Amino acid sequence: MKSLIGAIVGVFCLSAPAVAETPAALVEDVQGKIDGIEFMDYVAPGKIIKLGHKAGIPLSVLKSCLRASITEGVVLVGTEQSTVQLGNVQRVKVPCDTNAVQLSEHEANQSAATTFRTMRADAGSTPAKLPTIYSVAPLIQAKSGSTLVIERTDGKEPAISVPLRSDNMVAGKFYDFAKAGKSLTPGGSYLAKLGTKRHTFQVDASATSSPTPIIGRLLRLE
Repeated sequence: MKSLIGAIVGVFCLSAPAVAETPAALVEDVQGKIDGIEFMDYVAPGKIIKLGHKAGIPLSVLKSCLRASITEGVVLVGTEQSTVQLGNVQRVKVPCDTNAVQLSEHEANQSAATTFRTMRADAGSTPAKLPTIYSVAPLIQAKSGSTLVIERTDGKEPAISVPLRSDNMVAGKFYDFAKAGKSLTPGGSYLAKLGTKRHTFQVDASATSSPTPIIGRLLRLE
């Protein structure tokens, strides 16, 4: 088996990109011991992941929103879909918006400006689409030691202010609204403040509090 895995890894290495590219997929969980892979890692196209006996990962591809639950075998990460050999895989398309998964500061500032222009625009204008999450309980990536403020842009809800500390964050990097028992409103548009940064986003009108794949509710502010 080891020789077969080695041969497959060799073939994958030949087909993998020679230079690292923009991350293509997100590791939503880790079952068992997997060398070089941790919870919430972003992995580049061409990354080879070896899963041992009973080891597994849910791997969500950012571009296609295709979520693969993979157990054992060898995985070659792709930009649209990952290839799996000698393992078991179940794939499902999930609602997600990669603009919400990772906003650069430039994009975030543009997004905030778009929201405030929209609020001042004529009633007949068509607002630009904001980055969207598909759960009322976002998972927000940010640094501890700062304060996160979430405000609804129409002022219909009280602002939520949360001091981010190591004891209220998952893996020291993520604030989970579901774990904290907090939620937003389906269809609402929001402004997230983190220090001097401003990020606008919206909650899908059909969003619920039911468990949702991480890629569908992740806001990466840092």
